[in-house]
Amino acid sequence: MTRSLQAVAYCRPSVLESAASGQRLGLETSRGATPSGVEDHPRFFAGFLTSPQVASAGLLAVADVAAARYYQRQLRASLDPVVTGNGDRLRFESFSGCGGVYARLDVLESGLDGGEVGHGTTNVDVNNPLREALSRIGADDPLHLRVGPEELAVTTLDGPVVEKKVPLPDRWLRGFAEAQVTAAGFDLRAELPAAEALRFLRALPRSGGRGASTGPRWVVASGSGLRPTTRAVRGAVCLPGPERLVALQRVLRFATALRVYGPGVVGGSAATASAWEAVLPGMRLTLTLSPDASRGFSGEGGVLDALATDEAAEDAELIAVLLAWEPRIDVGDLAAASGLTPERARAALIRLGTSGRVGYDTAEAAYFHRELPYDAERVERHNPRLRSARALVAAGAVVLGGGIGTVTAEDGHVHRVRDEAGVFSCSCLWWAKYRGGRGPCKHALAVRMVRRGVAAAERDLAGVDGGAR
Repeated sequence: MTRSLQAVAYCRPSVLESAASGQRLGLETSRGATPSGVEDHPRFFAGFLTSPQVASAGLLAVADVAAARYYQRQLRASLDPVVTGNGDRLRFESFSGCGGVYARLDVLESGLDGGEVGHGTTNVDVNNPLREALSRIGADDPLHLRVGPEELAVTTLDGPVVEKKVPLPDRWLRGFAEAQVTAAGFDLRAELPAAEALRFLRALPRSGGRGASTGPRWVVASGSGLRPTTRAVRGAVCLPGPERLVALQRVLRFATALRVYGPGVVGGSAATASAWEAVLPGMRLTLTLSPDASRGFSGEGGVLDALATDEAAEDAELIAVLLAWEPRIDVGDLAAASGLTPERARAALIRLGTSGRVGYDTAEAAYFHRELPYDAERVERHNPRLRSARALVAAGAVVLGGGIGTVTAEDGHVHRVRDEAGVFSCSCLWWAKYRGGRGPCKHALAVRMVRRGVAAAERDLAGVDGGAR
């Protein structure tokens, strides 16, 4: 696994302080992207929270996930959450150290009072003393929130005084991209009222160890609640590693509903990812789970097709110019503004997601703009299947013939890739194991690359011939 040390620098530690007007929560920001360019310590908000205790619990839940490993628990993780100002809301995001749980707290316009929300993305410091202080916030305590340095500090800072260096694995960055691609295929499957949500979540196991899982669990809507089922049935949602929902315990007493999202499944479907959203006063807390506790999002392969095309790369450059930290990106509007088809606009968004430039909100069924504060461009370069597929193409290992592509692998083995109505299958062990459930294998990816190259060449030739005539 490729790792690098990420230096995250703050002016000072985030702190909760008492003041004459109530509690004051100062969240310090690091270097991040804004509409005016990269800033060392951007300021996104200064105002009151309408539900201070709920917001504190939600922020702690996101920090819990950032510090957790739900698989191989003996290894520690500590990654500061990411905050994005979208003009009408603040989004706090994190990923577990094992790469299998994505958390996001959306503090909506109704959850904020008395201040404008800026635009941009950066890290936010959530340290241990702050966590302890947040856990003591009372129900009636007024809470003023500041995201970014104080106005005075903006003009007098000599430099950062707090610096953290954390290991940043490529699989964690790839997970951000894969999670939003996966979530884009979800639909709302169930909505539980507060009492049923409380009953269901409190009945879940609170812990699980390596090897504790006995296979995927499934639930299906039944009346106003959920009932377990031993296998996938139409309308069911997979609950992989239920102990990974433990972060929702922070906000259970404040939740007004629990929404459950997942892809469409049929009888006998393999385990899938799912999203669990606690609806809170003025905000939402969403946890997205990978298909298995031992399986991070980074290997799901949902972004590979978009990465493999030069067309998507060019389209992404165009689409990127049109993004402005919108809280909701309408694909149709984006396609009209860019002159692309909706399909190409969507592929471009997936491409942008591989470098952390867009996320996906299941509650609103829409993408949103953000810029991860990491060197995320290396994700594409370090994707092993993509690298291997490009190497096969460069070596001339792909031969096309009808609906079959023949690929001669590095070890001399010949693999046959079949195309049935746009769905590829391969004779390799990868496809036999996952049956396409984790994206295309390197052989199918190489065949797609060559086919697209041939199609592009034919279009170019037709254009030249047409011009000649």
